[in-house]
Amino acid sequence: MKRIINLMIVMMVCVTIAACGNIGNKKDYGLDYLVLVNKLNPLPEDWENKVRTVHFTNTVGDDVEVEERAYDAYLKLKKDLKKEGISVDLDSARRSVAAQQQIVDDFTEKYGADYTAKVVAKPGYSEHHTGLALDLYLIIDGVDVVENEDMVQYPEIWAKIHEKLDDYGFILRYLPDKEHITGYAYEPWHIRYVDDKEIAKEIMDKGITLEGYLGAVNETEVSIDYGKSVLYTKAELDEVFTRIKCQFASWEGVELHALRYAGDTCNNDANLVWINSLSEGANYSRISEVFSDFHTPEEGYGTLEKDHDYEDFQWWLACGEDGDWDIVSFGY
Repeated sequence: MKRIINLMIVMMVCVTIAACGNIGNKKDYGLDYLVLVNKLNPLPEDWENKVRTVHFTNTVGDDVEVEERAYDAYLKLKKDLKKEGISVDLDSARRSVAAQQQIVDDFTEKYGADYTAKVVAKPGYSEHHTGLALDLYLIIDGVDVVENEDMVQYPEIWAKIHEKLDDYGFILRYLPDKEHITGYAYEPWHIRYVDDKEIAKEIMDKGITLEGYLGAVNETEVSIDYGKSVLYTKAELDEVFTRIKCQFASWEGVELHALRYAGDTCNNDANLVWINSLSEGANYSRISEVFSDFHTPEEGYGTLEKDHDYEDFQWWLACGEDGDWDIVSFGY
């Protein structure tokens, strides 16, 4: 009887492994490891039926789900980093479309629709749906460092991590100063598996985005003019510029070239009254005015002219006690 029970257990384990997929198995089962999922490109309809994942529990006790090849590569990266005295774990990886919808619903109920649209990816348009996007966190002297504001305090460690990514088929997904392309601010912890070391090396060596590598966009650089301000620090103006650049990432085919702070004179009582009148219940206390230069695609975008160079296109942003900048008006 014991032999039969043991045989049944072995069979059950084998079935479980077959269902989850063997770690490191290079058999192709139809996934495009260069799939582009962003604010303009949704997850392919059949992806959730194809992707094979594994689950594990991280050091803070959370269940994390990862695409199987990405997980195998992550374990090798983690082992290599450990030799350098760097300890990491995964905060999150795959989220289903349904789970993303629940996040949107929860944020909307707690913070409102406007704020949610600004900080949470629309269901079906999050790279985390793929299982190929991994968010790392650091373990410093045995302590889990998981909050974003704490993790950014270790730029030297992240630089060492980034140096090793392409050796295992990963890239840094959300680069600094590329928000107008990716739609997201710089995240040193967000890595993306592409399943090809040579492709990963090319992307990392060139310092380009996945969008740029795939030819989905022209990888333009954005000229920034901070002007002379006594009201705002460079870091505060960077938040303003990032907010605008992220907006441009959703304007398909539009190439952003320059942003300029208009100056402190915009932040006056008359403009503040006007800004607050645009939204019911608004209680903004600070204002910024920015001008932008950009070029539209040949087919145009929305009401913008086709194949046209726009200069001094105006943006008005405002923030309240929470410190988050909102785009409240734009145009000529």
